[in-house]
Amino acid sequence: MKTCTDETVIPSKTDIPVVGKAKIKNPISFGRFVSEDDAVLVNISKRNVEKNRQSKKAPEHTYFEPAGPRSRVYFDPSKTKVAIVTCGGLCPGLNDVIRAIVMTAHHQYNVSSVLGIRYGLAGFIPQYEYDVVELTPDHVSRIHEFGGTILGSSRGPQSTEEIVDALERLNVSILFMIGGDGTMRAASKVVAEISDRHLAISVVGLPKTIDNDINFASPSFGFDTAVETAATAIKGAHIEAMGAPWGIGLVKVMGRHAGFIAAQSALSCQEVNFVLIPEDPFDIEGKNGFLAALEKRMRERGNAVIVMAEGAGQDLLEVSEETDPSGNVCLSDVATLLRRHILRHFQDKDITPNLKYIDPSYIIRSVPANANDRIYCSFLGINAVHAGMSGRTGLVISRWNGKYVHIPMELVTQGKKRINLCSNYWRAVLESTGQPLNMKNEPEAS
Repeated sequence: MKTCTDETVIPSKTDIPVVGKAKIKNPISFGRFVSEDDAVLVNISKRNVEKNRQSKKAPEHTYFEPAGPRSRVYFDPSKTKVAIVTCGGLCPGLNDVIRAIVMTAHHQYNVSSVLGIRYGLAGFIPQYEYDVVELTPDHVSRIHEFGGTILGSSRGPQSTEEIVDALERLNVSILFMIGGDGTMRAASKVVAEISDRHLAISVVGLPKTIDNDINFASPSFGFDTAVETAATAIKGAHIEAMGAPWGIGLVKVMGRHAGFIAAQSALSCQEVNFVLIPEDPFDIEGKNGFLAALEKRMRERGNAVIVMAEGAGQDLLEVSEETDPSGNVCLSDVATLLRRHILRHFQDKDITPNLKYIDPSYIIRSVPANANDRIYCSFLGINAVHAGMSGRTGLVISRWNGKYVHIPMELVTQGKKRINLCSNYWRAVLESTGQPLNMKNEPEAS
């Protein structure tokens, strides 16, 4: 039986550092400016209110700083040069974020230049000899129609000192770093190096992960598109399963540490019978294992659709010692193991299953953003420019409680967001699929 706990982590410090006092009048001539007194409540629970009431303490509220333009900016727009870099794996919406940054910087602030850094952080390092791209409104006007990133990307750490050296050589005032938690850790190191050198350079992060597992990024951009694309593959698997005797559709989607794509796409389709995610360990064999539940479903209905996140069931295989250039442990291929066990299980019972395996992972991450993500990415890019121009640094732009906010980088990198197995969200997945609450064999009492 799973133990339910309150996994909500309330940050204690949400102040955003600045490179200097903003003294220049903002050139934007329309709309309202965000007041320094504005705030977005992070979280408060009835339990904590009651606890404080009993101890006669004032309620402890934590707030995020709202995103948006300020009445005063730190950087003189006509003398400001900004740079954009995209890091890590591809994700729907990257081009949309780039476009929004370029358009806002040029049209709202009339900055002197926007530079695109090619192929991730490696683009800062002289030995790679990657060209820097001048990004103009004409250059980016239609890039949102395409997937991927026009700047290219790469994985792996690069020298923080060399990155800041390059920023100085290029005379960059604001750096926009688009990437996952590894990129945000690198950004924190860049901020620290800039501070050590007493430089006035702002670093603004935009959280990117298709897995939706970045802390306090709710949701991460591209996730909505990923779910929509995964749903198309799942529907195909369902049709295949329905069209053959003992038909089984197996779909593997991205999700190294969190199963949000698998869970959300299953909810969107309502045709999935099993969702396997990294947060919920399962056994393959045994009385209460996955195969027993699958056989029961097959005998009752004659078909089944299984959606699994790539990180599910890693405990069933030998732990890989290999890592990718970013330092992530290379995952073992649990889908191959599952396919082999499914086929053998039914063949041992003189049944020939019709199993179709679909892995749409690289399609999911490379498609253009859908309408919802396109709008979301635009707001992220716009608010990133506002934050940078005001002199704020060491922050990530995100959405919290329906508002766009500034989040300290150290909060984003403290851990990964994962599905709470005791949440109403996961309960909805179980109700949709009809799968057992637990597919683990409990140890026999001695």
